[in-house]
Amino acid sequence: MEIENNYIAAGTPLNGAAQALIMIHGRGASAASILPLAAYLSLPEHTALLALQAPHHTWYPNSFIAPVETNQPALDEALAMVDSLVSQVVEAGIPKANIYFLGFSQGACLTLEYVSRNATRYAGVVAFTGGLIGAELLETQYEGDFKETPILISTSNPDHHVPLRRVKDSGCQLERMHAKITVVAHPGKPHNITDEEIALANKLIFTPKVALEQS
Repeated sequence: MEIENNYIAAGTPLNGAAQALIMIHGRGASAASILPLAAYLSLPEHTALLALQAPHHTWYPNSFIAPVETNQPALDEALAMVDSLVSQVVEAGIPKANIYFLGFSQGACLTLEYVSRNATRYAGVVAFTGGLIGAELLETQYEGDFKETPILISTSNPDHHVPLRRVKDSGCQLERMHAKITVVAHPGKPHNITDEEIALANKLIFTPKVALEQS
C-alpha cells in the first residue's frame, strides 16, 4: 500500500465510485493506520476510501486550542491538503453531497475545521474526539449552510487532549450552520475509538439505506 498524492486509496476506484469517504488520522498516526477502520463501517456500495497522510505524521504542531497563529503555517497547509482531495473527488464526478468525512483526535479537529469553513451539504461527518480549532471560536471564521448534513462528534468525558466544553461549543456552532448534529460524551472512555462509537456512527451516518445524490 503506497502513499500517492498525500493519500492512500482503497475501496472502489475514484473514477468508478458513487461516493467517497475521506479519512484523517490523528497525531503520530498514519493513513495506513486509519484506513482499516473503514471495514467496520456500514458504507454504501461503490464507495472510494481516501485516507490522507500528514507530513511527519502531524497536521499541526501544538494543541488544537492553542492560538491559531501558533499552528501556522501547518494548519493552513493541512486544510489545503483536504481541500485538494475534495477537489479531486468532485472532478471525478462525485458531488459534495456524496462525500463522507471521518477523523480521529487531531484528525477529527482538522475534519471539523475544514467542513465548517466550507459548509455545504455533505453525505455525513464523523469526528471521533475533536472540536473546532483555536483558542477561541470565532463565528465569523465559519460560513455556509450544512443543509441538514448529519454530523456526529463522539468524545470522552473527560479527555486529556480535548476539553468537553470545546466539543459542546463546536456542536453548537455547527448547529447554527444547520447541521443535523449529535454530540455524545462517553464517561471514562480512553482516548481511542470504541466499538460503541463505531456502532453509533453506523446508525447515524453510514447507512446504505440513505439515498445519496446521483453524480
